[in-house]
Amino acid sequence: MYDRLKGFRDFYPEEMAARRAMIDTLEATASQYGFREVGTPALERTQMYVDKSGEEIVEELYAFTDDGGREVAMTPELTPTVARMVVAKQQALTKPIKWYSTRPFWRYEEPQQGRFREFYQLNADIFGSTAPTADAEILAFAADAMTALGLTAADFEFRISHRDILGGLLESMGGDVDTRAAIRAVDKSEKIERAAYHDLLVDAGLSREQAVEFEALLENGDLDELIEFAGTDRVEAAVENLRAVLAAAEDFGVREYITLSLETARGLDYYTGVVFECFDSTGDVSRAVFGGGRYDDLIESVGGQPTPAVGVAPGLAPLSLLLQRAGVWPEDPLSTDYYVLQIGDTRPEAARIVRALRERGHVVETDVSERSFGAQLEYADSINAETVVIVGEQDLAEGMVTVKDMASGDQAQVPIEAFPGDHEAPRLADFE
Repeated sequence: MYDRLKGFRDFYPEEMAARRAMIDTLEATASQYGFREVGTPALERTQMYVDKSGEEIVEELYAFTDDGGREVAMTPELTPTVARMVVAKQQALTKPIKWYSTRPFWRYEEPQQGRFREFYQLNADIFGSTAPTADAEILAFAADAMTALGLTAADFEFRISHRDILGGLLESMGGDVDTRAAIRAVDKSEKIERAAYHDLLVDAGLSREQAVEFEALLENGDLDELIEFAGTDRVEAAVENLRAVLAAAEDFGVREYITLSLETARGLDYYTGVVFECFDSTGDVSRAVFGGGRYDDLIESVGGQPTPAVGVAPGLAPLSLLLQRAGVWPEDPLSTDYYVLQIGDTRPEAARIVRALRERGHVVETDVSERSFGAQLEYADSINAETVVIVGEQDLAEGMVTVKDMASGDQAQVPIEAFPGDHEAPRLADFE
């Protein structure tokens, strides 16, 4: 026996069916918004992530040297990849570019609730628009996807902030502040003790008093007060932009899901404007269900023309936990429309019926193990077959097949030329 690798998971049919239902709902919502599906590779050059995040990122990657001597990594996120794709065909792509994909990613980190070393996300991005409407549409897509999954405003909230508000406030405090380090500290603020949070802000260049003042400003969340405190065009413009996004979200009917939370920062350095994270309203799911935001400089940083962008990436593992906590996780048992049971040398006629039913779009199984009548019937019951069609030598000799309704146990003989005949979904009741 081989043990499964730590941080990787198996999905058996029942769980995979529920995951597929969740993915289908997310993707259907993305399609309704005009996002077009793309496919992306599992490997990228390691240097792409080093250039974006520094050499230390390699420790978090599944990175190696391939047989051609290239330094490669299994993709830990999608944003750099789609940025590369946009650059490759930037002149030929009609803007705004709206893409989505659902796929696995890999990070070498310690597994915890809702986080694994192999994890799955749907990513949806809009390239080519600076308008607040684009940010609001990303929020609206995410909210509509959540409600399509059966969640309500009582189950989740989007906590929204703006990176230029945080950066502008830090700049206004003067001194030699490492803005990136301070924003990373804000991103960790809800996960660590207050003293540890203040220590990180001090390490980033704030005084102890400034750290306390900065925290209080964010907690208060008064946007007018922030403009007055900073006294800079950067903060005023950021506040105006954030308010415009919220106004557009109101028009799109999703403002009720959004909470202003300036402690929301998103740790990745490429975010430039509005950022947000989705949380379980009860706190039972201890980490963000997903996040997103604006990253207007990334395309240019990987060699493209300046191209604004905004996106979101629902994580399937934490989203599954939220759906289970809220009692809306898809739990329909696996089911089969028809099982065609064979007795004796009846394969040609049984196969004809199987093909005819499958051509009508039904889920159909038949015997592939040369089992007895009883074993086949037991199997049909185990796969929740709704109808069993019994094709036996004796019945065929009389030009008949037997149709059995598994729920009631009732059955009847049916002329073979009438099954399935002109019926799109023939059931026992059609022949009684």
